[in-house]
Amino acid sequence: MSESFEKMLTGGHPNSLGRTLEVVELILQDKKRVAELLDTYSSSDEVVRLRVSNALKRICKEHPDWIYPYTDILLSKITKINQASTQWTLATLFRLLSPSLTIEQKDLAIQHLKHNLDTHKDWIVINTTMETLFTWSKDNPPLTEWLIPRLQKFQKDTHKSISGRATKYLIALS
Repeated sequence: MSESFEKMLTGGHPNSLGRTLEVVELILQDKKRVAELLDTYSSSDEVVRLRVSNALKRICKEHPDWIYPYTDILLSKITKINQASTQWTLATLFRLLSPSLTIEQKDLAIQHLKHNLDTHKDWIVINTTMETLFTWSKDNPPLTEWLIPRLQKFQKDTHKSISGRATKYLIALS
């Protein structure tokens, strides 16, 4: 029996990838293992969950069609994980999966991302969430209307990446 993804993603320096790239390669060799990777989000170790997010994003960039079948799990189960790295990964995954999302899935993703933008304090979550909502607002006037006052608020943020991105998006929307 092969080593579990949780075991592979455990240990080492918390800011390192650990064996994340090895996990990605295993999944790229056998796409059926995406479900196993998603199950690893249930780990009690936040470093493991961070590495799961990193692996999932890498796989989705290469094969969004491999991740799309798990969209409902992302929307129902993974959105409930209270960890910044999971939330910023979801914002990226939803953007990458956007061409395949159903109207209902996209609506649920928008609801979740709106909640994150209004409540999250992590600068990466805010930046990735702004990026996805901005991208989607281009053909969604009600979302644009909702987003503009938040972008105006974020223009005053102390994080230069947040304030700069908010300003850039406001200019593009005007």
